[in-house]
Amino acid sequence: MEDLINYLLKFGHLNEDQCALILAKAQHRMVNKGDFFSEAGKVARNIGYVTQGVFRICYYNKAGDSFTRYFVYENRFVADTISFIDELPSAEYIEAVTDCKLLVFSKKDFMELAATIPGWSDIFSKITSYVLENKMRASSNMLVQNAQTRYLHFLAHYPGLANRIPQLMLASYLGITATSLSRIRKTIS
Repeated sequence: MEDLINYLLKFGHLNEDQCALILAKAQHRMVNKGDFFSEAGKVARNIGYVTQGVFRICYYNKAGDSFTRYFVYENRFVADTISFIDELPSAEYIEAVTDCKLLVFSKKDFMELAATIPGWSDIFSKITSYVLENKMRASSNMLVQNAQTRYLHFLAHYPGLANRIPQLMLASYLGITATSLSRIRKTIS
C-alpha cells in the first residue's frame, strides 16, 4: 500500500490523514490470468492500482482476433477512465495476462475521496495527462519504426516485461505476426 501512496505523491501533496483515508477506501482484489478487470460493452465500475501482475488493454474484431493496445503492470493505475468517470460502456477489454493483485476503488469511494481530499481530482488529472503523453509518444514511435526497432524500443522501455507476456500478445502490440517476432528475437540474440 505504501507504493500506492508514493505513486500518488509524485503528482500532488497529501497529508497523513488523507493518505490514511485513501488506504481505508482501497480494497484488495485478485484477478486471475485470463479474466477481465473491465469488459467492452459494460461500464467500468472500478479503478485499480496494480500491485502485482500484468494486464493488457485490448479489443477483438468480428472474427474474434484480439489486438493489444498496451500493457499495464505494477505500480500503475488500470482502468478505462472514460467509462469509469462518464459511466459509458467501455470499448475495450482489460485482461489479466498473469495472475494480478490490485488495490481497487469503486466509483462511490473514488468520488468520496474527490469530495473529501482537496486536490484529489488534480492528482488524477496529472496522472491521466502523464499516461496519455506516454501512450502518444509510444504510438508515434510505432508508426515510424520498423518491427525490429519497435521490439528493441519495447525491451529498453519495459525491461523484463517481454518475458512475462505471451509472444502472441507482444507481437499484437508491436503490430507484427508472432512468426516475425520470433525471427527478430533470433536475429538479436
